Amino acid sequence: MIKLHGINKSFKVARRTAGIGQAVKALFAREHTIVEALHNISFDISPGEIVGYIGPNGAGKSTTIKVMSGILVPDSGSCRILGYTPWQDRTEYVRNIGVVFGQRTQLWWDVPVIDSFGLLRDIYNIPPVVYRENLALLTESLALGDILQTPVRQLSLGQRMRCEIAASLLHNPKILFLDEPTIGLDASSKIAVRQFIKTINKERGVTVILTTHDMNDIEALADRILMIGKGTLLYDGSLAHLRSRFGSNRIITLDYREHAKPIEIEGTNCLSWSPERAVYSVDIDTVPVASIIAKLSEQIELLDIGIETTPMEELILELYKEHQI
Repeated sequence: MIKLHGINKSFKVARRTAGIGQAVKALFAREHTIVEALHNISFDISPGEIVGYIGPNGAGKSTTIKVMSGILVPDSGSCRILGYTPWQDRTEYVRNIGVVFGQRTQLWWDVPVIDSFGLLRDIYNIPPVVYRENLALLTESLALGDILQTPVRQLSLGQRMRCEIAASLLHNPKILFLDEPTIGLDASSKIAVRQFIKTINKERGVTVILTTHDMNDIEALADRILMIGKGTLLYDGSLAHLRSRFGSNRIITLDYREHAKPIEIEGTNCLSWSPERAVYSVDIDTVPVASIIAKLSEQIELLDIGIETTPMEELILELYKEHQI
């Protein structure tokens, strides 16, 4: 469905040092530097996948999305999506995609949400029956009933983002590009958006490409991640494989009857100790969790045990360190 090969994109950026003298000089002789946003980016995405596209700020995530959505033209390389080259076959191509940029809006600022939906209906030439069915489904799924008559400028960020997602799906796209879709949302709004994305992926087979800094979004939605750094693709694989590489560490939290002295267990690192609670870090490739608990239970009366895997953020940091980002 999506095939990128050898995509390169650079930008010319003006530069000058601070000061009035330098500002005057820049009026007559401006200096520029070339920033390589994307370098030899290649990957394939199959129909029905949800792919998380991650990386540090300025890594090239949004640039890649803009190339795939036809907004930017790369310097070199090829991109074929649904049989189209996005920036060449734009009119036909955009009928098949939906795009949501978390910090941009496709809705008219001063008119009610429903009027913006009506405009999009006319732009995409959506048949009346299809529009009514999709509007009803999206209104119910994203809880838009109370805000359809409200001007966009009066909506909260969470309400606007739900409307943006609905707007991008009115014309039944086959692919949905989401660039920071949950930025600034509260917990309940994030959960609602994630659940809806999973629903349209499962029931309608919509392929989703998600860029985000929120690793909870990635864990909740994506089975595969692409990681980019300094414009170069660094990792393409599953979350399970990433955990197998960096996720052997476990955090064990123990509650017990009062015990005065810390207990040292070979193969563990005691992160904290109090008379009633201790926290250990252990590499399960070296020492099984069961043996540690058995040794502790011989010396103290355990009341509760909690075992946590390495947080996703830490796994990503390990991957960054591996590539010296």
